[in-house]
Amino acid sequence: MLSNEFLQELRSKIDIEEVVAPYVRLRRSGRTYSGLCPFHNEKTPSFTVYPETQSFYCFGCGAGGDAITFVRRMENLDYMEAVKSLADRVGLALPQDGYDDTLMKQRRRMLEANREAARYFHETLFTPEGEAALAYLQGRGLTAKMIRHFGLGCAPNRWDGLMRHMRQKGYSDAELVSANLARRSEKNGRVSCYDNFRNRMMIPIIDLRGNVIAFGGRVLDDSKPKYVNTSDTLVYKKSQAIFALNFAKVANDGKLILAEGYMDVIAYHQAGFTNAVACLGTALTREQARLLSRYAQEVILSYDADGAGQEATRRAIGIFNEIGMKLRVLRLTGGKDPDEILRKYGPDRLRDLIEGAANDVEYRILREREKFDLSSPDGKVGFLSAAVNVLSQVDNSIERDVYAGKLASELEVGKDAILTQLRRVMRSRRRSQEKTAIRAVQQLDTSPRNTVNPERSRHLRAARAEEALIATLMRNPDFLPKIENRVAPEDFLTDFNRRVFSAVCALIHEGSTPELALLSSSFTPEEMGAVSAILARGPAVSNTVAECDDCIKVLSEEKAKLETVDPATASDDEFLALFQKKSGAP
Repeated sequence: MLSNEFLQELRSKIDIEEVVAPYVRLRRSGRTYSGLCPFHNEKTPSFTVYPETQSFYCFGCGAGGDAITFVRRMENLDYMEAVKSLADRVGLALPQDGYDDTLMKQRRRMLEANREAARYFHETLFTPEGEAALAYLQGRGLTAKMIRHFGLGCAPNRWDGLMRHMRQKGYSDAELVSANLARRSEKNGRVSCYDNFRNRMMIPIIDLRGNVIAFGGRVLDDSKPKYVNTSDTLVYKKSQAIFALNFAKVANDGKLILAEGYMDVIAYHQAGFTNAVACLGTALTREQARLLSRYAQEVILSYDADGAGQEATRRAIGIFNEIGMKLRVLRLTGGKDPDEILRKYGPDRLRDLIEGAANDVEYRILREREKFDLSSPDGKVGFLSAAVNVLSQVDNSIERDVYAGKLASELEVGKDAILTQLRRVMRSRRRSQEKTAIRAVQQLDTSPRNTVNPERSRHLRAARAEEALIATLMRNPDFLPKIENRVAPEDFLTDFNRRVFSAVCALIHEGSTPELALLSSSFTPEEMGAVSAILARGPAVSNTVAECDDCIKVLSEEKAKLETVDPATASDDEFLALFQKKSGAP
């Protein structure tokens, strides 16, 4: 365990708004900052940063905590890795006493194993076992330089080719299975291991630090599955990685081309478009979109022209709009994908298509136009209704006005009529959003989805009093001597709040300020969200000893109610609470 002194020093050197800013566009509002939450989908900012307490909290999804918790969640790190990341940022060395670096060593070992595997696959490509894979790459027009640049390779058509090599390098079967380089099989009570990748052209996936974190393996014929990819491991999360961003981040000129797959990206790079990247699959995630926004101001979508590609385009437009990133959509005419266009027409044709790419509004309107026969009155009405629905989702009023004018001119319809309909649709959408927001607030206290403190809904009055006491002590630790003889952790009705109260009291008794940074090692990121919620409500709850007394009185009353419940007439919740109390069950 790290000392409180070290954590307090780290906290004093870190500004949480600076930690959050690379991931979230923050706007100052009085003494706080707000923005769109990076942990869930939202259009109205509910993510708040509190510089005073060095904390964050999202009123939409409940994520919260200190800078350590934020880095853990954003970078998918464990506690010690997050602390080390922040300490490195401010030039603090981690104390060695009590520092358990087991997980970090496992991660480092896995990265070393991946690098060795990538070397093995690449060398195999130029052996007789790699002839078919090399012929496949050459058949797609890839040069030797590009093959080396991306570290492409071959997994031989053997069950244990890689495993034999890795064992000679000192790696155990368990390490290879953990890295998803091998799989475990059990037959007739006998356990054996075999290569995960066999008879495939291999593509290493490299992170922004130059580490090989995963692989994609493509078949050399028409067999299925077409690709076998590394599953999530200690060093790799598919939903958070971007292929070729390690190259594109330094050559993008503020723009990134988002292609559909590995081979499209490699074809782009060989043709000179070195700002091309790809998600690992067509399903763009919000984490990936936010990562792209850190390295570019604009994304050009370059998905295939088939149904799956167009559906992926539609979904990606929604995600990029949510995070406020400029977007254009490439319409691939003359080929099903960028590779085919490059082969047929060369890079100049693709460059022209990129330069002429429509913005997302133009693209969506164009897609709607394709669904209707504009030569008929019904077709015009149907298209205009669909186009107005698209425009109702545009935040910029000037942009809405411009497109309304274009539609009016093209279809010979009065612009005022289009704007009137647009205002009607926007009012309806706004009322719907307001109702949804109100329902979310109403359900906040009683939601059954509270897995951190599931008892809260059963003991809502007591839970609010408990949380008021916790918030007060965190803001006024000098109150503890005045109230601890009147309330104890055993008086709390919810187990989670009891744990938090005990931890806060323990820190105060140690002479430490009960900051979130000192609690984050004892609670999970999800639990830290609940603690942050308590602290976020702090200004609106008790801040005097007298108000603490009121909270203690509430706890006493609610505890007395449980003790006087008649099992014969009790509700299900009351009976359960009574049973748990009598039996000592949690």
